[in-house]
Amino acid sequence: MPEMLEIRDPVHVFVRVHRDERKWLVDSEPLQRLRDIHQLAMTYLLYPGASHKRFEHSLGVLELATKIFDRVSDPQRIAHLPESNLVIEELKRRRDRWRQVLRAAALCHDIGHMPFSHAAESLLPEGWNHETVTREFILSEGMAEIWRHLKVDPAEVVKVALGQKGHEFILEPIEHFLTEIITGDAFGADRMDYLLRDSLHTGVAYGRFDHHRLIDTLRLMPVPPADDSKEADEDDIQLGVEAGGLNSAEALMLARYFIFSQVYFHPLRKIYDLHLRDFLQHWLPSGVYPADLEKHLATTDATLLEEIRRAAKDSSHPAHLPAACIFYRQHYKRLYQPSQRDLAANPSAGQAVFDALSNEFGSDMVRRTDQTKGSGNPDFPVSHDKGKSKSAWSSNLSQVLNAIPPVSIDCVFVHRDIEKSAQKYLHDNHHTIIEEGL
Repeated sequence: MPEMLEIRDPVHVFVRVHRDERKWLVDSEPLQRLRDIHQLAMTYLLYPGASHKRFEHSLGVLELATKIFDRVSDPQRIAHLPESNLVIEELKRRRDRWRQVLRAAALCHDIGHMPFSHAAESLLPEGWNHETVTREFILSEGMAEIWRHLKVDPAEVVKVALGQKGHEFILEPIEHFLTEIITGDAFGADRMDYLLRDSLHTGVAYGRFDHHRLIDTLRLMPVPPADDSKEADEDDIQLGVEAGGLNSAEALMLARYFIFSQVYFHPLRKIYDLHLRDFLQHWLPSGVYPADLEKHLATTDATLLEEIRRAAKDSSHPAHLPAACIFYRQHYKRLYQPSQRDLAANPSAGQAVFDALSNEFGSDMVRRTDQTKGSGNPDFPVSHDKGKSKSAWSSNLSQVLNAIPPVSIDCVFVHRDIEKSAQKYLHDNHHTIIEEGL
């Protein structure tokens, strides 16, 4: 057994890494770069404690993914499952090998993030996103030596780290199982860690849930039949939860709903995202992030913050306005959010108001954010007898999961110089704008 090292962590107390993992992967440049990438973009301007980085999140995903894997693949917990299933066969035959692939993928799943994470990811070249960059890094010659020393296949690391987002890759059953542990909508370690970590650092309680209980009740089990009168096909295996863990699973989904509502979709956080995107469109060559991996490694939040400071202090700089909004915290002010009455009259009320204000005051003076996050409550098996044979879909057992709505935000913001004029204009023309916007 390789020597284990312990890293202190405010969420998980300790994160445990092998000495070779630290030497070759944790200390590698793509991983260390994440020390300079904020997990929540510029949310620290709203919640001062939200200054945590992608690096510690990646360590947290490593710790949680390993705990989930060790729990659900324990030989005693899968002994009753049929060896004819390809996942069970691989776990019984090469468990240690797949555990190493999982750990490498957990550490690498975020290495492709842009500065300030998701805030301006839309400025990547067409067809690219942070998963694309992650894939290119893992498969690059620059990381080839790392994989040789750790004795893992980078193609397997990509598939487990990204899942179906690996694009041209076809996942084997064992790879699909492993990627569910990392990025799965139901019990993914990525989701678990960001909820717990973001809740801690923002100082809100919305992202907390009993992850210890949830992990303890996870297990591989036969997929429930569509017809409750039939028996499950024991050759069809999926990650599910024992009945005693259903409340913890519900708490996870509720935590996700509330933290999106109160933190991720907070209007102030969203307007800073827009100011950052405006700055980058002026600062980046052709307004697009480079696809070059070396340039990607050289660009961090610190790089952008220094450029923002310079532009904010130079009124002749082409990106002066958005830079000043960020640096001096003079963000555009929220002017309008559609009411239920407005939406009933015009489902596109937010767009109508945005268009009217842009025409009246100029497009540079008005910004809009419009985003909806689906309820994201996947169906998963819930066992009735410790997962041995009888299970049902969570949608048939949980009223809570079925009732969680999607989260959305639609806000129109205006420059502070026109705030009062825009308020008066909207008040005087509200009915006409909504009706004519149909």
